Amino acid sequence: MCKIIRSQTPLRLGLAGGGTDIDLYCNQYTGYVLNATISLYVHCTLIARNNGKIIFDSPDTEGYVEYQSAERLENDGKLDIFKAVYNRIVKDFTKKALSFSLHTYSDAPSGSGLGGSSTLVVGIIKVFAEWLNLPLGEYEIAKLAYEIEREDMRIVGGAQDQYAATFGGFNFMEFYSKKRVIVNPLRIKNWITSELESRIVLYFTNITRAAKDIEEHKKGKLGDEKSLEAMHAIKQDAVKMKEALFKADFDAFAKILGKSWKSKKIIAEIVSNDELDRIYDLAIENGAYSGKTSGAGAGGFMFFLVDPIKKYNLVKALNAQQGYVQDFSFAKEGAKSWRI
Repeated sequence: MCKIIRSQTPLRLGLAGGGTDIDLYCNQYTGYVLNATISLYVHCTLIARNNGKIIFDSPDTEGYVEYQSAERLENDGKLDIFKAVYNRIVKDFTKKALSFSLHTYSDAPSGSGLGGSSTLVVGIIKVFAEWLNLPLGEYEIAKLAYEIEREDMRIVGGAQDQYAATFGGFNFMEFYSKKRVIVNPLRIKNWITSELESRIVLYFTNITRAAKDIEEHKKGKLGDEKSLEAMHAIKQDAVKMKEALFKADFDAFAKILGKSWKSKKIIAEIVSNDELDRIYDLAIENGAYSGKTSGAGAGGFMFFLVDPIKKYNLVKALNAQQGYVQDFSFAKEGAKSWRI
């Protein structure tokens, strides 16, 4: 009988501090990020085989490949991120080839700004860890996911996504040099979480983008004094927003959110465009206090803070655009796995 392993790993909203987790910044200045996982997930199923084959199946990205089982799979442009995880699992743990099929899909589109690629890597590691009984705790899983993406695959980006997906919930994260990360889980009262949910409108712009291109552009701008000052401001926004959240000061929360969006655009104009600016202005006209993109920017999801009394009109106005409003709730749990 086949062994079947599943994992469910949450995507995240980047509330404040995003970008300060990039090594070029945090290695020198230390980064602070505030984020929270939401009820949109990456789903993975691993089925153990003994037929000498490896199958990767990603129907939401229309990816499907089969290989003969081997200790290392070479990149060929087809689901290379799956192979990168497999190669590290074999190299670091099993030391021998495996045979299995791996099936994944995400509740959100690729390039949506919710940390999808990193969440996928964490989810895949999680099914392998469950299947092979690997001695990996939360920090080890997140760090391995970071190394696979940023070092093995050389994809430019930060570290918040891997840790958010692994730990789950509301977290204030500190990023230091030499890949040292401290995750501080925040004990937010249930009513504050519920109120924040009632005030947020999450909108998918229907514009997808490659986060690595935006992050590469940002890295090039960090030598500019104005951009560096804006990055320092974003870092402090994470601290201030955490305090506003604990105090349930939603007016302050909204002001910090809007301020962060302006700072983000100073760092790199590429994070916005005419359509995002138009949607932002439309949201403000329909009752939103402020908003920003989640993730690298230039597309994907935006979220807005609004008085719940005005939420219906804002949702109606946004749904009349080319994108759509996405229902969600905050998710307290991080990546989890189980076997059948």
